[in-house]
Amino acid sequence: MQLTLIDAGPIIAYYNAVDCWHDTAVAFFSACTGQLITTEAVVAEVMWQLQSDWRVQNEFLSDISKGLFQIESLIAKEFERAADLNRKYKDRPSDFGDLSLVIVAERLGITEVASIDSDFDIYRRYRKGAFTQVFFTAKS
Repeated sequence: MQLTLIDAGPIIAYYNAVDCWHDTAVAFFSACTGQLITTEAVVAEVMWQLQSDWRVQNEFLSDISKGLFQIESLIAKEFERAADLNRKYKDRPSDFGDLSLVIVAERLGITEVASIDSDFDIYRRYRKGAFTQVFFTAKS
């Protein structure tokens, strides 16, 4: 089964019908046949972004409970890796969700990521092939 990391942006777009990425996110979710992997940090970010409607938040939580997303937690020693990545990319504002996804990708050997922001392009350049496919790219 194909494992794909998913960042907060596509998830938020999927649950928010007025998001400019909504149609793209719906198409992505409809076509996805593998397992979507994310982290607790990303779940927190999504919940915060969807806070204007508790029903939408609960739809997201329900989808987690149904297995639409597999949630991975960082283990204690991986927080040192997060600090290493934070130091390595010190010229960019840190997003703990993104750092947690990079760590989970390393642990599970995942090379595909679904993300709207360009951060994974940066990680890909520095990590030579760490992420082979980005499903969403920044709109010009």
